Amino acid sequence: MNTVRHPKLNTALGLVVIAVLLFPIYWMVNASLQPGGVTVDTAWLPLNPDLAGYRAALEEQGGNLMTSLMVAVGSVALSLAVAVPAAYALVQFRIRWADYLLFGVLISQMIPGIVIANALYNVYAEIGLLNSIPGLILADSTAGIPFAILICRALMGSLPPALVEAAHVDGAGPVRAFLSVVVPVSRNAIITAGLFTFLFTWGDFLFALTLTTTEEVRPVTLGIYNYLGAYVNDWSSMMATAVLASLPAVVLLAVAQKYVAAGATGGAVK
Repeated sequence: MNTVRHPKLNTALGLVVIAVLLFPIYWMVNASLQPGGVTVDTAWLPLNPDLAGYRAALEEQGGNLMTSLMVAVGSVALSLAVAVPAAYALVQFRIRWADYLLFGVLISQMIPGIVIANALYNVYAEIGLLNSIPGLILADSTAGIPFAILICRALMGSLPPALVEAAHVDGAGPVRAFLSVVVPVSRNAIITAGLFTFLFTWGDFLFALTLTTTEEVRPVTLGIYNYLGAYVNDWSSMMATAVLASLPAVVLLAVAQKYVAAGATGGAVK
């Protein structure tokens, strides 16, 4: 049975779907440029754009944006520092209980975040990590490390053993072979794991709400939540904060798109 294709119709349907998906983002940007701080009578186009909302957002939420940035970068560094060597060890060394370890890593991804947050709150209260950036980094890494292990192991498992063997023949030890051969070849997977860990951490709300109780350490996600409650009439400032909070994710995804595409499928075919 012959299937009739309609390229123009498919293109039109694709454009409609994309327009529907992107409309909330457009409206967020449009509302952030409106004067007066209200969105009830917002025009469809920002014919008279006003940057007052962005000035207010930077003044009132700039510290929260920096807190989110420090926590996200720290979480990426910690997650990769733990996950990449762990993934390599699971692939390279014949660990007897490797399958059970991977099963445990997979199970850890299924634990509800509120359970981990409540447990961490009790521990943090005892050791003094509440309302601290290191505490948030450790908490957010509980999601980044298991995911990074799974992504990196999938790609490292597809690498030819001859690569590491050649490094050993040249006199490199296990650590040197790992740093000089395995890490560069696994770049796509490492970048993918780091990017998604950054996105997990940047968009985290649960740990921020549970583990911070003061304004000194407050990620931007919690800042927007409190901002809405305190300044419910100033929608342009809130939308401007949302736009600023979205920029790092958009920029990183645009820059690392090719690495993500390669890293996500790197271990699919061996």
